[in-house]
Amino acid sequence: MATVELRFSALPEHVRTARLVAAAVARRAGVDEAVLDEVRLAVGEACSRAVGLHQSSGVTAPVKVALIEEEKQFSIEVGDEAPHAVAGGDAPGTARDGETEVEEDEMGLAVISGLVDDVEVTTGPNGGLIRMTWPTTPPATALV
Repeated sequence: MATVELRFSALPEHVRTARLVAAAVARRAGVDEAVLDEVRLAVGEACSRAVGLHQSSGVTAPVKVALIEEEKQFSIEVGDEAPHAVAGGDAPGTARDGETEVEEDEMGLAVISGLVDDVEVTTGPNGGLIRMTWPTTPPATALV
């Protein structure tokens, strides 16, 4: 199992780099070429969401991306350290008039869910994680 970790400042201009790295590692891991655009878009959306959450919450920690190559699957985890709403309440430090931010967050998650069949989203007061997984195909062996 190989893992590539990427950390970047929560700035929109770094999202493009994360997308390019994710696509390159996914290709090397054996993700189908036809799916690479979906990988790029999903990673871009997840990273943009994390950047937005960090900026709106005043979090200075970097956004974390883990690219994980496992047997028969490739996973990407995008983590943020922004406080998220917990059951029965708002996220710490957020005002009720932040409904627009909540709608944008939900829209971003809907886009990711539309692009990736296997998505897990976990959130809490100390941050969140989006794990996206795609199947891989083993490299073709040359016949002699």
